[in-house]
Amino acid sequence: MQYFRYGGKKGTRHRLSVSNELLVVRTHSLNSVMKATPFAMAPVSAEARGLLSEYEVEARFPEAGVEVYRSRTPRRAKSLRDRARSLLKQEPGIRFAGRALCDPVSRAVVVYTENLFVKFDPETGVRTCRKLLKEHGLTVKQELEYAPNAYFVGAPEGTGLVVFELAEKLLGEKTVELCHPELVRQVRGRAAAAEQWHLKKTTVNGTVIDAHSDVESAWALTEGAGVIIAVIDDGVDLDHQEFRSSFKIVAPRDVSRRTNDPRPGSRDHHGTACAGVACADGRFRASGVAPQARLMPIRMVSGLGSQAEADSFVWAAQNGADIISCSWGPVDGPWWDPNHPLHQQAVPLPDSTRLAIDYAIQHGRNGKGCVIVWAAGNGNESVDLDGYASYDKVIAVAACNDQSRRSAYSDFGKAVWCAFPSSHGTPSLTPGIWTTDRSGASGYNPGHPSAGDPAGHYTNSFGGTSSSTPGVAGVAALMLARNPELRWDQVKDILRNSCDRIDTSGGAYDETGHSVYYGYGRVNARKAVDNAKPVVAAVIRTHSATQDVPIRDLRTSRLSLEVADSQPATAVQVTVDIEHTYIGDLVVTIKPPAGSGAGVIRLHNREGGSNRNLKVTYDAVNAPGLAALEGQPLAGTWTLEVQDKARFDTGVLRGFTLHFHS
Repeated sequence: MQYFRYGGKKGTRHRLSVSNELLVVRTHSLNSVMKATPFAMAPVSAEARGLLSEYEVEARFPEAGVEVYRSRTPRRAKSLRDRARSLLKQEPGIRFAGRALCDPVSRAVVVYTENLFVKFDPETGVRTCRKLLKEHGLTVKQELEYAPNAYFVGAPEGTGLVVFELAEKLLGEKTVELCHPELVRQVRGRAAAAEQWHLKKTTVNGTVIDAHSDVESAWALTEGAGVIIAVIDDGVDLDHQEFRSSFKIVAPRDVSRRTNDPRPGSRDHHGTACAGVACADGRFRASGVAPQARLMPIRMVSGLGSQAEADSFVWAAQNGADIISCSWGPVDGPWWDPNHPLHQQAVPLPDSTRLAIDYAIQHGRNGKGCVIVWAAGNGNESVDLDGYASYDKVIAVAACNDQSRRSAYSDFGKAVWCAFPSSHGTPSLTPGIWTTDRSGASGYNPGHPSAGDPAGHYTNSFGGTSSSTPGVAGVAALMLARNPELRWDQVKDILRNSCDRIDTSGGAYDETGHSVYYGYGRVNARKAVDNAKPVVAAVIRTHSATQDVPIRDLRTSRLSLEVADSQPATAVQVTVDIEHTYIGDLVVTIKPPAGSGAGVIRLHNREGGSNRNLKVTYDAVNAPGLAALEGQPLAGTWTLEVQDKARFDTGVLRGFTLHFHS
């Protein structure tokens, strides 16, 4: 049994079992071009190949060259595994052959990588951090800019299961806040295996379908122009005719390969369909919910819990994404089999990914926060066991069908926030959702009219909460196009108040209006856009201090502002303007006048790593301490302090502005 912790020294202790039936094999690269080699192509002996005929493939992680095999003969699984390990370790084409871990409840595969996520106390100096890592034999692979003093590190090759002991030892260090091994699980896309009935009332195959989210009427107000939707998935067909409009694609990225080409692999169809539901142009045969929104395609195929997963959110936030759509998560149990052990599997959210999501919430959209939508899942099981979709800073989306009822597979639970139309299965009035497919015969539709269009550019049967989620992402884009000043939490709240309560007899809505099946109901796009309309502008009184104050290593810089404004405010915002070459060195605080009754309020705490410059507006959401100033006397001296906590990088405090709302 192996143990790990998410949440630091006092975090929950999770366990993993060593499986006798599973064997992990990792190959060397065949050449300098290929990142990893499938076992079938690896130069291994006939004896080794013959031995593996006793196994069947359980899981593949192609980006890492890792394949997991399960024994066909459980009774002699342990001896067979040990023999295979011994033989394969002698093969020059094999980099690693060893034991595999699994979830003790579901028996699902969990792969460890000999890498760790480590976060130190923000007050610990960089040199001290690196020295301690070196003492433990660890090499820094990546300094993580989304959290202060956080690193992605590697243990020496061959460390094996000792990496779990290393993580515990590091957590025992006084200066270490968080530490866990990189644990990778299979990513399951949230898809169950005229046309766009989810957008408007229409007729499909001679049947009138009236189970839509009132999207078409919302287009009279906005089509999402100026908003960027990031779709994190298995890649997007950038050459599809529905993504070819001018400036449609922005900041494309493959975080697994570390390139700027997120085109899908040969079997990766999911992301193109998701992107189409969110924001396809609609110039030919499929419109997204927000057809004028721009698309940021981010390919992530490195496995659930990988560092690349966290990097996806940082890339999105740093490159201007307003909304992040995630139609993936832990593997679901078969929705039709209530006794399958996967239904009881709890998959926690890794600290590395949680902090990256927090970074996108805190720093995305210039401090207003990225809106993050997540597929609830397709296992007909509790979403509350899914640490990703149930995280309270994301919007968990369930699926409802073409008869305004719950889709048979859709997950349920307290975390479900809303529902959006999708497929159902059998019986159903429609095949599913009509959306973009990979161009030609390579996608879901090989070019059969019964599966979409004859050219193979569209599929008519996309579904699952995979389809529901980019639908809600599109609605959020319509809302932000109408009112760009909305914070992420305001978008979430407006969505709640813009839902239509469906299936009133079977929805089990509670006294707060929440249903475990539909959340607050099926999203109504027109209502959401109406409710997002800016209210009558509040009176905002501004007070600014402008003066170039040098920021020097290991020093504190200050800039004060005298305010004679004695009128209380309903809200206070602070805009800072700092030029600096490494904002991860900085701690920024604001000290209100003594008469306000508030103490020093922290605005920025060494986040952002090597990013340059800090020009952010802080409010009660991204700097909760500002909420204490509501209704308080504000006249007096305000002082902004910038502490530089490390050497080598310097900058200038240009100024700050106070915004008093009334």
